[in-house]
Amino acid sequence: MNKPLIYVREADYARLNDLAQAALDRNFEVADELLGELERASVLPNDQVASDTVQMGSTVTYETEAGQARTVTLVYPGDADIEQAKISVLTPIGVALLGLAPGQTIDWKARDGQSHRLKVVEVKYNAPAEGA
Repeated sequence: MNKPLIYVREADYARLNDLAQAALDRNFEVADELLGELERASVLPNDQVASDTVQMGSTVTYETEAGQARTVTLVYPGDADIEQAKISVLTPIGVALLGLAPGQTIDWKARDGQSHRLKVVEVKYNAPAEGA
């Protein structure tokens, strides 16, 4: 499956790139995947990214290939808390969600090597870009 077009806010791009570079030594696969997603992303000024596009701080509902709906908030690693459904962008599913909009589907690989597919259903909240 071809990967869908994704959009990333300018304010997040540099921080995410630095984060991925710094994580290459300890979490190579996920950091490399994040770098690849950033490379293929369209980077837009903060105010030009649609409000229903998954960005850092977004609360998003997605469906798994089994039809299960999950709602999570995409956060930086230091803010991750699985009990509060806050998932790090430095996880395989966090990387997969970044930049997607409702209706878009993406295949992603879990840490155990299993392939999965998710579809974004709704972006319920989009935090303002840091520094914006």
